[in-house]
Amino acid sequence: MKRVKKISVKLLLTTRRLPIRQKMIALSVIIGFIVGLLAVLMKTIVFTIIDMLTGGFDVQYNNYQYLLYPAIGILATVIFIKFVLRRPVRDGIPNVLYSISKQHGIIDKHNTFSSIITAALTVGFGGSVGLEGPTVVTGAAYGSRIGKMLGLNYKQTVSLLGFASAAAMAAIFKAPVAAIVFALEVILFDMTMSALVPLLFASITAALTSYFFLGQTVLYPFDNIAEFQLNQTVYYFGLGIFAALISTYFIKIYVFSGWVFDKINGWIWKFLIGVGLLGLLIFLFPSLYGEGYEAVNSALKGDIGFIFDNSIFYDYKDNIAIALLLLSSIIIFKAIATSLTFRAGGVGGIFAPTLFIGTMTGLLFVQFLNHLGITHLPVSSFALVGMAGLLAGVVHAPLTAIFLIAEITGGYKLFFPIMIVAATSYAFTKFLSPRSIYTIQLKNRGDVITHHKDNAMLSMMRIDELIEKNFDTIDINANLRELVEVIAKSHRNIFPVVENGDTFCGIIILDHIRDIMFKP
Repeated sequence: MKRVKKISVKLLLTTRRLPIRQKMIALSVIIGFIVGLLAVLMKTIVFTIIDMLTGGFDVQYNNYQYLLYPAIGILATVIFIKFVLRRPVRDGIPNVLYSISKQHGIIDKHNTFSSIITAALTVGFGGSVGLEGPTVVTGAAYGSRIGKMLGLNYKQTVSLLGFASAAAMAAIFKAPVAAIVFALEVILFDMTMSALVPLLFASITAALTSYFFLGQTVLYPFDNIAEFQLNQTVYYFGLGIFAALISTYFIKIYVFSGWVFDKINGWIWKFLIGVGLLGLLIFLFPSLYGEGYEAVNSALKGDIGFIFDNSIFYDYKDNIAIALLLLSSIIIFKAIATSLTFRAGGVGGIFAPTLFIGTMTGLLFVQFLNHLGITHLPVSSFALVGMAGLLAGVVHAPLTAIFLIAEITGGYKLFFPIMIVAATSYAFTKFLSPRSIYTIQLKNRGDVITHHKDNAMLSMMRIDELIEKNFDTIDINANLRELVEVIAKSHRNIFPVVENGDTFCGIIILDHIRDIMFKP
């Protein structure tokens, strides 16, 4: 490991001698490879933990371990943060946005490893969050360290953070095009065409690294793609509106949970209340465990059997009415479970829960219509397109939603309905909740706006550095002699006039009284 580190450092140092464009391309490849390895590492650790804990569960029986597992993982996370690391581990993507807006692209050094450990413990033991955010911030931390090591300026360092963010998404989803769109839409706000090529290299390198270690399989295998029919258009618009309502609900629940838990004193009580309720929800609805990718893949196949597996409702698996009721409950409680995971002290991201809820939203919508006999719609297609609706609504990233969901299908047969649902959901959610869930997470740390250029420049200014304080003041009742004595000792040509020591009354400029001073 030390030898690999030495080689990496030497490789980085050799980029110092390259012209800036070639340097950024070389760094994008290096970052893409590093982030690809990090994504593979995190996925491997989490899948190993989940397989060890739940691999032997029988789908026909209730498994009471679900009540305990999340508490163990979140407790280990809290202990690591409070007593080992002794520094807060911030939310993934909001942490990157904050560093761009307020810290000149510098991310704390501990983020190169802390998010891996805490997120793996949280998600592996059943915390109802995802790994995308922690992977993004970990990769961005390495990009920040590289930028600092090479003495890059602010704009170049921020570009490295964008490369790392795109690489993380490309490695996890094996969707390099969507990863580039994500970096441009969510992370970067002033990307020039010259930086687009290295962004592409970072994304491709990370995706290839993921393919090399994890094989050709994709995260959401989807083969049953039905052709889009024009008479289905109205139903896709309906799904877009429904997805907007669910997106708004998700955002509001997240905000409300924060307000409630802020009123609880002490991390112990927050932990006990959070994990108690979380464990109960996962026991009742085991599909809420962890990222929930197996449940999503079942839903994309049109199979609703996952609703009953390992649960107390297994005996009702053939009752479609109860299945629809439980599916509605899963959508409602997934948002609550995700919020409880964060409030109890867990670490993770909201990307995976958003995709999970989106799939269940599309599945519920199409199953309900088909069950009523109104029409016969392709179940898998609507479940898939629902992912785009929630992603566009919750994250306020419609382009990312469109390209990601289109890319992971292995084709673009559903591109038009994906656009309809994503655009409709985004428009309605933007009206109902102007802030995305990421900007809401940043609200308590200062209003950080990255995509409105003028506001972004203002938010990055440090007012305390712009205010000058080295002035000699003069009392409003002073005479000319006293004023001349102050001027004689000062190195400035502006003199604030004050009353009672601190009340500002105006200013005297030296040029305005120069002729009076030298009159005998």
